[in-house]
Amino acid sequence: MISIKTPAEISAIREACRIVVGAFRAVEPLMVPGTPTVKIDEAVEKYIRSQGGRPAFKGYPNPEGKPFPASACVSVEEEVVHGIPNGRPLKAGQIVGVDIGVEKDGFFGDSAMTFAIGRVDSLRQRLMRATREALIRGIAKARAGNRLSDVSHAIEEHVSSYRFSVVRELVGHGVGRQLHEEPQIPNFGPPGRGPALQENMVLAIEPMVNAGTGDVDTVGDWRVVSRDRMPSAHFEHTIVIKKGAPDILTAGK
Repeated sequence: MISIKTPAEISAIREACRIVVGAFRAVEPLMVPGTPTVKIDEAVEKYIRSQGGRPAFKGYPNPEGKPFPASACVSVEEEVVHGIPNGRPLKAGQIVGVDIGVEKDGFFGDSAMTFAIGRVDSLRQRLMRATREALIRGIAKARAGNRLSDVSHAIEEHVSSYRFSVVRELVGHGVGRQLHEEPQIPNFGPPGRGPALQENMVLAIEPMVNAGTGDVDTVGDWRVVSRDRMPSAHFEHTIVIKKGAPDILTAGK
């Protein structure tokens, strides 16, 4: 069941999202060659806890019950999502997706963005641009009266215009009192289908886009990588549905 949030609940989600935005600002200076990915994770956790929040991903179980070991997902190059921070340094020419979730006072916020490390080639520039633009196109369709698949279709249509591939096995989601709530939000499909969007639904829209095939593999307990090992990009916002343009709670990062 898709929940409609009260003004008080939206205010609490907004506060969790404020911390998410601040965590991205804290790590942005670290997104340079030579930074070990674990340092990004440490900065995320330090900031979230300084704001009275809790890293929502740390300890989150996968379907087999294995807890995620870090506060942020740091996904390098062919890692689509759920990259585990470690001691490997970032290298010039890479793209790196950072996904951050926060729980504060029983409510959640969630967002992701992809960074270029130093100068990156034209393929990676286009991939990041296509994914960011696809998110914007999807959000533009996320308004009361539209159907859920209007968001999905707008994302896929834009990604396809670049001849890149959306990842079909991974989806966006509702967010609120849980990190992952109904509805699931695919990044593909025809328009005009699925539940009608209503005011004060809160959604996390997140296109995950591969430069090559959209097929993925899971490596180990968590890491999801593109099957052809081509680079992948990921952008995400938490939004509130309105009659007009949605309220983007994670804007400003």
